[in-house]
Amino acid sequence: MPPNLNVLLRSRSLKLRLVVPDLGAPRLEEPVSWVHSSDLADPTPFLDSGQLLLTDGTQFPVEGEFRKGYEQYVGRLVEHGIVGLGFATQVVHGTLPAGLEEACRDQGLPLVEVPDRTPFIAIIRTVADYLAREEHARAEWSLQAQRAISRAALRPDGLTSILGELERQLHSWVALYDAAGNYVRMPRNRPVPSGIAPEVTEKVRRALDLGTRSASHLNVRGQSVTLQTLGRKDNLRGALVLGAIEPLDPARADIVNSVIGLASLALEQARTLDTARRHLRAGVFEQLLAGSTDVACRTARQVWGQLPRDPLMVTVSRQESPAPNLLEALELLADDHRGAVFYALRGEVLVILAGQAHQGKVLELLGRHGATCGVSAEAPMEGLAGALEEATRALRRAAEVGRAVVEFSELSTGGMLGLLREEKAGPVARGLLQPLISHDAAEQTELLETVREWFANNCVWDKTARRLGVHRHTLRNRIDTAGRILGLNLDSMQDRLELYAAVQFLE
Repeated sequence: MPPNLNVLLRSRSLKLRLVVPDLGAPRLEEPVSWVHSSDLADPTPFLDSGQLLLTDGTQFPVEGEFRKGYEQYVGRLVEHGIVGLGFATQVVHGTLPAGLEEACRDQGLPLVEVPDRTPFIAIIRTVADYLAREEHARAEWSLQAQRAISRAALRPDGLTSILGELERQLHSWVALYDAAGNYVRMPRNRPVPSGIAPEVTEKVRRALDLGTRSASHLNVRGQSVTLQTLGRKDNLRGALVLGAIEPLDPARADIVNSVIGLASLALEQARTLDTARRHLRAGVFEQLLAGSTDVACRTARQVWGQLPRDPLMVTVSRQESPAPNLLEALELLADDHRGAVFYALRGEVLVILAGQAHQGKVLELLGRHGATCGVSAEAPMEGLAGALEEATRALRRAAEVGRAVVEFSELSTGGMLGLLREEKAGPVARGLLQPLISHDAAEQTELLETVREWFANNCVWDKTARRLGVHRHTLRNRIDTAGRILGLNLDSMQDRLELYAAVQFLE
């Protein structure tokens, strides 16, 4: 940090006297970026905000009224962001001008009297030496911090140690999130404050969903938070979040960048292992399909503990354009519920095995990544091939009707019409039948009811005619009229089914 006016006032060699304001005022704590001397009436074009200005008052008259001039002079300094004014006495002016002191007091500009035996260069050198010591200290701190983080990287728990060391160096909390946006608990690290944890997690997941490397500085409920994604574009491995931290100076920024590089390297090394695991998963799944359950279970037990127990459900999703980090999220889900969730890739098809107890978590994860999927009915491991076919058929139907999830039970119990009914086909049905409804209203006929009764009797003419109490030829004429009004040929199976579906879905 640069020095402030209090630092200069405490220097015995400078012998400065504070005139305005009183000791302890907050303005005296503002940092002094540099010291400049000028006797110009308006020195502001040559000054920067945050500087201390020194003057011997040559620009001010020794005698006479100059109150307005002092007010304008001080006003320009305050507007420009000058942190203080040092006035040398016994050079041009024997004493400090009362009008200048009054203007500084009125406008809140700190005023310091510089005795005649204190040269301006001494004040400038004091600030310059202070800044040089600060710069050297920051460089030394940066070097020591870099060494500490390098040593932490060599420990067995390298990533955990690196983040713990970063917390100690920055005096802030540091949080690591995995590729799915879940908070990774570190045993020696400070937790994310509970008051902002949900909002921080949400912002991390949004950043990860974009799939691009990014760094952002956020304000979460009044707390400053820095968020940096880790990994490569479209293959992010997680995110690093720093909180309760002041703005990063170059030295602190270097430390953070070093940690980001080390964390990214550690996560990239884990990527190779993940790829090998996925190849192994695919092999185990093919063994299960081939009926080699014992071999598959022995292989899985050594790596993942076990496979999901009977009965299980199969969920499939086509991965033509996979969502960023979906596989990483599945890997983490499978690891969190060891032996309860298993997944494998078969070309572009993602297959997930899970019991009923964990199926909700699987669907929640797929839904968060925008995946369309089909789900089988419960089946034993021996029936995996059949369950896979059920899930595949359900996936095809989900794509056809534009739904995120379709379960095979919807196809098997409610049939196709049951599935369509869930898609709220009523408005479409009313649109198709509207000409017939309008005709009945205008002509006082009951063609729609006739059609409904005809379908209720499986399109049998004699039975329907008896139910309606009309001759079969009259019935036939009514049905033909309904077909003409709707533009349908009710002798064809396709048009007859079209009308049947519309009657069923009419709300």
